[in-house]
Amino acid sequence: MASEKMQQGLVLGMSTMAFTICFMIWMMFAVLGVPIKELLQLNETQFGLMAATPVLTGSLVRLPLGMLTDKFGGRIVFFVLMLVCVLPIYLISAATEYWHFLVLGLFVGLAGGSFSVGIAYVAKWFSKQTQGTAMGVFGAGNAGAALTKFVAPAIIAAASWQMVPKVYSAIMFITALLFWFFTYQKKEHLVPSSVSFMDQLKTLKDPRVWRYCQYYSIVFGGYVALSLWMTKYYVQEYGFTLQTAALLAACFSLPGGVLRAIGGWMSDKWGAHQVTWWVMWVSWICLFILSYPQTELVVQTVNGPKQFSIGLNEYVFTALMFIIGIAWAFGKASVFKYISDDYPQNIGAISGIVGLAGGLGGFILPIMFGALVDFTGVRSSCFMLMYGVVWVSLIWMYLSEVRKTPVLGTGSSSPVGSAS
Repeated sequence: MASEKMQQGLVLGMSTMAFTICFMIWMMFAVLGVPIKELLQLNETQFGLMAATPVLTGSLVRLPLGMLTDKFGGRIVFFVLMLVCVLPIYLISAATEYWHFLVLGLFVGLAGGSFSVGIAYVAKWFSKQTQGTAMGVFGAGNAGAALTKFVAPAIIAAASWQMVPKVYSAIMFITALLFWFFTYQKKEHLVPSSVSFMDQLKTLKDPRVWRYCQYYSIVFGGYVALSLWMTKYYVQEYGFTLQTAALLAACFSLPGGVLRAIGGWMSDKWGAHQVTWWVMWVSWICLFILSYPQTELVVQTVNGPKQFSIGLNEYVFTALMFIIGIAWAFGKASVFKYISDDYPQNIGAISGIVGLAGGLGGFILPIMFGALVDFTGVRSSCFMLMYGVVWVSLIWMYLSEVRKTPVLGTGSSSPVGSAS
């Protein structure tokens, strides 16, 4: 029998690998959707809906999957979840109509529910002092959003877009088997059978849960939405090829995933409140700049009219997206540090609720992005929308937390009295 330390390492390592693969598949339409959009002649709203459809089911199942994990253990739930996704992934290669992609996308989206399974499974293997770091390492599996931007374009260039789901289904099956044979489960990590699902759901009455949902709808929901949107944005706004656009889009997705572990460490050291507060401010500044559309300005001077071009070139744009990716990586970890501090016995259910809110943000936002572009004709309108959402969180956070806690102090991750 492996030692406790080795079991911890294997559980964390295999769970992170499995989550990375699940997230890679969950985000496949970020790249796969571009040739499909061209093939089916979809408008922006239709593309947004197709790209976001997997996110819908991946979000809705997070709460029940989190509660099932508390009840039956993360090992069996994670394994079965991955196996269930294999066939729908493969069938995408045979899809020919728009509705085929929407229906299969709903089933493939189940892979996105793996987060609430893995986060509860991993957290219970570690002490409170190291939970933030462990959950941050697991959450680095978000880098699957960047991984699909490297893998999918290469497969498309070498073969065709139909080959992507075939390869992904094989990868998912192999990952499920490896996960099962190299992980463990402890009975003491399970919620007592006397605790019902309704008892677990009573935490919805706590206003802190709703506040954490709002934060996560930005740092995770916004991350998912922009990960789905950026490849197409680079193609249409700057005229890049699919392969180059996917590579540049990975400059946002990659740090937004792998640096989550650092965010977990920062949250252990300084508290979730301080980290989240500064994440929101960095996001607010960057999104304000990104919101400005490409503009041609004519100024009447004493020497006649002068024309000025105002807008972001691809270098400044990519740098700002890179900064937001880093900030949101820290923010995703800090939100779950709040949860592990405040709800140590109910992590699965609470992470499911908060993950559901974040996932729904990732589903609704791409559709709204497409609708805004169709309505206004301004591509940067997606950043205008995100800017407004961040404003709401900053105001809510100030009223409920910052007024009552020194922002640069050493207070707890969840300030006393912040539930009101």
